[in-house]
Amino acid sequence: MKNIYILGTTGTIGLQTIDVIKRHQDKFKIIGLALGNSNRHLHYDILDFAKPEIVSLRDESLLLSYQKDFPDIKFVLNDEGLLELIRYPKHGMVVNAISGSAGLVPTIEAIKSGKDVALANKESIVMAGSIVMNLVKEHNVRLLPIDSEHNAIFSALVGEPKEAIKSITITASGGSFRDKSRDELKGVTVEEALNHPNWQMGPKITIDSATMMNKGLEVIEAHHLFGLPFDKIHTVIHKESIVHGMVMYQDNAVKAVLACADMRMPILYALSYPSHLESGIKEIIFSDLTLSFEKMDFERFPMLKYAYDAGKKGGLYPVVLNASNEAAVKLFLNHKITFLEIEEIVSNQLKSFKENIEEPTLEEILEMNERVQREVLTEYGFYN
Repeated sequence: MKNIYILGTTGTIGLQTIDVIKRHQDKFKIIGLALGNSNRHLHYDILDFAKPEIVSLRDESLLLSYQKDFPDIKFVLNDEGLLELIRYPKHGMVVNAISGSAGLVPTIEAIKSGKDVALANKESIVMAGSIVMNLVKEHNVRLLPIDSEHNAIFSALVGEPKEAIKSITITASGGSFRDKSRDELKGVTVEEALNHPNWQMGPKITIDSATMMNKGLEVIEAHHLFGLPFDKIHTVIHKESIVHGMVMYQDNAVKAVLACADMRMPILYALSYPSHLESGIKEIIFSDLTLSFEKMDFERFPMLKYAYDAGKKGGLYPVVLNASNEAAVKLFLNHKITFLEIEEIVSNQLKSFKENIEEPTLEEILEMNERVQREVLTEYGFYN
């Protein structure tokens, strides 16, 4: 039995992790959960099934009733409670499904606590890739990616020496507006942007998919996860979302991982590595497949170019990239800006940034993230 802690339990990845564990209750035991919303009905369903030992709550008003109804569970509150959950003394794996920059400190604390990490929070690596990967080595833990693309590449690399790699290719669905021209993006709505053709994901990552920033963040993440230079990390449009990642070796042979578009597959592989357990996802029928690949167009998707450029510059540039995008997406989801203004905000922040630090500390990263987000949100009167 592997002990599991889930952060971001009530989000899309968190709930799909619960579903995966339900299929393999003989393999996994849920020890801790972080419940970030106030949906009591959903909470009770999860707690009745999981029977965890410790639970972190965001809504303090729920504490007394939850303690009464679940007397065997230790309930903790807010940021301090989340850290207490992560540091809980039972060894295991932390599934970090927290959205955005808020996931960075939990990733670091999970590693420091000696727990393996199944990571769905790509921002942790984008913002502080060198720090995170060095801590992984220092504490001798595993960091296993949940993103379908990195999970696929990780799988394709098993047993292969790093020097055998010629390049990797990350596939992109193209997002909600993949068939629209730049002109047709003027006036698109939040609801249209959230209507992803292939994947069931949270709102932030769905918008990032539509702008192609999600793929840009994945490029930076891949750079750190696999220790590859940016010129060996390629991206292509693959509308079917069947091929999730590819590795080309020095002999020009390619390994690819194919699966139906269902996040339960990479979640399960991250939890069960090196095993491949039954996932419950739809089986591929190869005779029914038509696969297409299109060259990535940086003019159509400038956010991807911003990410490559920021990644190559390094230091605090990826932090500025991520923070400005996170704030801009928040503004768009709250109907404060148009879809195309997301790109403008990110571009302007990167162009105006002149204070790079090549090897920033965690404190400097967190300060820059807060500073950029505050600046963007305040400009539009949205900062609390």
